[in-house]
Amino acid sequence: MAAGAAAALTFLDQESRVRAGGVGSLQVPAPVTMDSFFFGHTRSFTFKVEEEDDAEHVLALTMLCLTEGAKDECNVVEVVARNHDHQEIAVPVANLKLSCQPMLSLDDFQLQPPVTFRLKSGSGPVRITGRHQIVTISNDLSEEESEEDGSEEQEAELCPILPAKKLGRRL
Repeated sequence: MAAGAAAALTFLDQESRVRAGGVGSLQVPAPVTMDSFFFGHTRSFTFKVEEEDDAEHVLALTMLCLTEGAKDECNVVEVVARNHDHQEIAVPVANLKLSCQPMLSLDDFQLQPPVTFRLKSGSGPVRITGRHQIVTISNDLSEEESEEDGSEEQEAELCPILPAKKLGRRL
């Protein structure tokens, strides 16, 4: 492979379908399906979802790392996404170098798709791992269950927090 053609981004995608039982409650996720995508010879990858479904999609990034064949040079990975005002913003999330920092943990850094990953500088290859979480909203709850959830939340809010007791000791 030529040096310029060696630039690659790899994305490991785990999809989990989760049904929501109501506000703030999630049911047990369905089995996780693993898909692996390799983008050799490209310097960017856009993660998109279908707009037609009524589910909420979250992309949780876990780690970025240099893979076999990487040179000892700075590899800057940039994420392009939309902010709360729906304006496109680009943010560098990692500066990886084989000799000093070959990997970076992102600890479930959450993004709303569509998201574009760019190898801003360096020749890679870089592997990006994460989970694609799909949460569907279910309107199956009866009014009784909704009221019970609300009353439990109110009871929890009414419990006062008392100050700690001071122990008075005399010498």
